[in-house]
Amino acid sequence: MTSSSDKKIESLDILTGEIDLIELKNACLRRLHWIIGGGIAGLCLGLIQVARTSPVYQAEFEIVLSANKAGGESILSQNQALAAIAGLSGVSGNDSIATELQILRSPSVLRPVYNLVIANKTKTNTDDLTFQSWVNSSVSAEQLQGTSVLKVAYRDSDKSLVLPISKMLSKTYQDYSNRGRRRELENVISYLEEQIIDIKLKSEASTKEALDYGYANALGLLDGLPLAGTVSGGASGSRPGEAVSGTGGGIEAARTAAIQKIRALKLQIKRAQDAGRGSLYFASQISALTDKSSTFDQLTSLETKLAEYRSRFTDTDPLILKLERERMALIGYINTQTISLLKGELDLAVANLSALDRPKDVVNAHRQLTQKALRDEATLVSLQNQLNQFRLEQARKASPWELISSPTMLENPVSPRKYRIIGSGLLIGIFLGAFIALTIDKRSGLIFSIRELKAVLPGVLLNRLPYPDQTIQKSWIEPIKLIAQGPLLAHNSIALITLGKIDDAIVKNFSSHLQTYLGANKTIILNQNLLETRACSTQVIITALGAAKRDDIYRLREELILQGGDVTGWVLLDTNLVSTLNI
Repeated sequence: MTSSSDKKIESLDILTGEIDLIELKNACLRRLHWIIGGGIAGLCLGLIQVARTSPVYQAEFEIVLSANKAGGESILSQNQALAAIAGLSGVSGNDSIATELQILRSPSVLRPVYNLVIANKTKTNTDDLTFQSWVNSSVSAEQLQGTSVLKVAYRDSDKSLVLPISKMLSKTYQDYSNRGRRRELENVISYLEEQIIDIKLKSEASTKEALDYGYANALGLLDGLPLAGTVSGGASGSRPGEAVSGTGGGIEAARTAAIQKIRALKLQIKRAQDAGRGSLYFASQISALTDKSSTFDQLTSLETKLAEYRSRFTDTDPLILKLERERMALIGYINTQTISLLKGELDLAVANLSALDRPKDVVNAHRQLTQKALRDEATLVSLQNQLNQFRLEQARKASPWELISSPTMLENPVSPRKYRIIGSGLLIGIFLGAFIALTIDKRSGLIFSIRELKAVLPGVLLNRLPYPDQTIQKSWIEPIKLIAQGPLLAHNSIALITLGKIDDAIVKNFSSHLQTYLGANKTIILNQNLLETRACSTQVIITALGAAKRDDIYRLREELILQGGDVTGWVLLDTNLVSTLNI
């Protein structure tokens, strides 16, 4: 069952809600031997750990990770499909370097180095040394901030192995830089060769099919294709073989020319008909006719005469009218001959157009076959060009990653860090000792806090007296006199109740001094029996810091409550006042 005083202490702790640092300090000072012992133990363990740990030596070097692997990636960047095949798609910048760091720690790169280390160590030292544990403990690689420089370090307890293994490690990394490039180029070249074999068969088959269909329908290779553009396999922004067009096929061009000629002939015929007998319509087609007839010569002679007569006669002269009629008749004749010639050519052009006609389905089918053949051919040419590019790149010797600092072994071991281990051991020992000291102080149950005593003990604190130094008890005279002539002056009998382990001589000395200042007519008794002390007019408790346990104090408080006697207060024999007075 929890007592009321217990609840009061708990409520006090809750209200304060803070750690009394002074009490913690005092507790540590009371149990200082535990803290010193813990510090010494931690220091000894640190020294033992340093003595038992073998020194670890380290060698370092720096290497530059090339942003582009000797030009291979620059070619691949032009074709994302090939980049994906080579394993370069979507990896760039910091992601690429982070990926390289993981690869450089993988078995595919470091397995030969690990095997050499195992071969040069004794069996007892390699029984539990797996590849992963060796990499984690011995090899470190980190990127220097803001650069593509990689700082690599190798650590080992065998000093003779550190530098040779570091040199092999640097050479392994340099070999890896070109190995990756070679593998990527081999993958792309192999892919292109396979694709060329496949596309070549398809191109030959599609070309043969287009030619056979064209021969069967009297169509040329480009018949049915669009009239503008070219067939291309390397157009910018398109994949090989996608841009397909043409200058127009022979039949299509002939049909277009025939249609245009028919339109021109019809226009010429119309203009010749409109001319009638009033004006001469000259067409280029009648040049052949003028070579075989003197019609134009007659017209020229007639117009010459007409011009000469008009200079001498009027327009109404019969001779001029006669010449004018002859001229109009001759012009009508020439225009009629011209129309006949044009109509003959029109019939021939219409016949040619009819001969060039093909069913739309035939032309469309031929166009599709031709486009497919040209696309396959363009794709084949594009792949062959790319293959030649990558073969040239493969033949070029690339520079490995550059070492900007050769492997160098540090003069002093990097492990163990003696001062850190010893300091850590000392601190851990001190903290562990302080924890044990506080735990023991807590479990002892003794109260060393004046604040807690004030909260638990009945009455008020009458005074604090130095304790337990006998030589300074003369300092009690004034405080005891104040107590006797103050709170105890009105009481005839006083009971002194000792709480905790206090020297009886000290208590008797206090009682005698108190009796002196109270006078002989007043009674002072020293007794622990509350039934007997109840008869006194008041009671005074005498205790000291660390002399009484909490349970004893709580028990005394409860008994005093049950007793119902008057309690003036309590006197504290304070050990903290000893050092103060000595000073």
